[in-house]
Amino acid sequence: MHSPASIAARLDRLPLTRTIWRLVTLISIGGAFEFYDIFLAAYIAPGLNGSGIFKGSTLGLFGIGGMGFFIFCSFMGMFLGCIAFGPVADRFGRRSIFVTALLWYSAATAVMAFQSTAASVDLWRFIASIGVGLEQVTIDTYLPELVPPAHRGKAFAYYQLIAFSVVPVVALLGWLLVPQTLLGLDGWRWVTLVGSVGAIFAWWLRRGLPESPRWLAIHGRAAEADLVVSQLEAAITAETGQPLALPVVQFATPTGSNQIAASRLADLFRPPYVSRTLVMSVFNLVQTIGFYGFSSWVPTLLIARGIRITTSLRYSFIIAMAAPLGPLVGMFVADKVERKWQLVTAGITIGLFMFLFAHQTLPAILIACGVVVTLANNWMSFAFHNYQAELFPTRIRGRAVGFVYGWSRLSAAFAGLAIGFFLKAGGTPAVALFIGAAMAIMVVTIGVFGPRTRGRSLEDISREDISSH
Repeated sequence: MHSPASIAARLDRLPLTRTIWRLVTLISIGGAFEFYDIFLAAYIAPGLNGSGIFKGSTLGLFGIGGMGFFIFCSFMGMFLGCIAFGPVADRFGRRSIFVTALLWYSAATAVMAFQSTAASVDLWRFIASIGVGLEQVTIDTYLPELVPPAHRGKAFAYYQLIAFSVVPVVALLGWLLVPQTLLGLDGWRWVTLVGSVGAIFAWWLRRGLPESPRWLAIHGRAAEADLVVSQLEAAITAETGQPLALPVVQFATPTGSNQIAASRLADLFRPPYVSRTLVMSVFNLVQTIGFYGFSSWVPTLLIARGIRITTSLRYSFIIAMAAPLGPLVGMFVADKVERKWQLVTAGITIGLFMFLFAHQTLPAILIACGVVVTLANNWMSFAFHNYQAELFPTRIRGRAVGFVYGWSRLSAAFAGLAIGFFLKAGGTPAVALFIGAAMAIMVVTIGVFGPRTRGRSLEDISREDISSH
């Protein structure tokens, strides 16, 4: 029972008990630091401008002293972390890269907090964001390899529930600290430093998390894989007081074949994965238009609808408070509805309610439409992070997720420019039309070409004969 197929079968028949939830929680808390870092820019922007490091009047993307370039550096760093460094999770393991990435962006963020020029702040933001991009890839590969098929959707929803819960935290810290100077440091530096405490937390995570048994098994470390699974089986048996069901091995491993070939970029462009690579690349290019096109522009879009600045910020905070609710609700349906149809439904909802948002002036209706768009965006978020990881086999999962997800980081780097253009050209209705068109492309791409994955083992979804490598 040490072959890759046997290890997978033993994992897949485990019930979702406290033992599994503990692992998901540890990974999710690590992911919360990642989300803190992603949403940091919006809340320290006033401090960077107020300190004179950045100039609020610098609107051009490549104006090094403006927030536009700071945000560009963030997403381009994440793009590099996904595309160039995603494969290291296939080479060196899920746990080690998960912890390394957390240390990387926490340390770089701490260094950024003490910079005093726009160029140095941008540089360290770029370096930190490489680690953020790598962390995003590693979480997506790590979680599905530990969680049984029947509960993967719920696990991803739970992960993003915890992660999105940090958004109000960074917003509150920005509100309380950015206007202040404490111990001789500007408030924005304190908000930045809070995110860097993840480096300390990383060592605790390293002790509490095992390496992915699936990854160990396909890299010829069968004894280590067996030990991890045996410990999980013993802990779960002790919790439930009942014997575990016998594992059902669906894919045989030939004698002498206990190791899979290394991850290769060319594998993404061979059947059956080439179609999945193309589908998820197109999906990621357009999904960020709906996600960041709304969440990053809510105050500005409200102002364009005739709402005063101070009032728009209050409305934006109310809308942002809904962020964790999408994953919370999703925990109850994530494994009951096919993943691709969840994405299709979320895309239609985003497009429809963006249209309604753009044609309303009544505050209550504006807020309600904004909340629905936020809920749908976050539903889409946890569903696709799960979905894209399920579509590729263990040996290339890190590389594949990094490649397809990287296009969303590149798209996000330029989506803001497009939103700004449409807002200036046609106001909020033009922005809604742009987002609606992006969602239409997403809906057709996933609805027509996306495979089904719900409730299936990762090995069954990949349909890969592990003996052929």
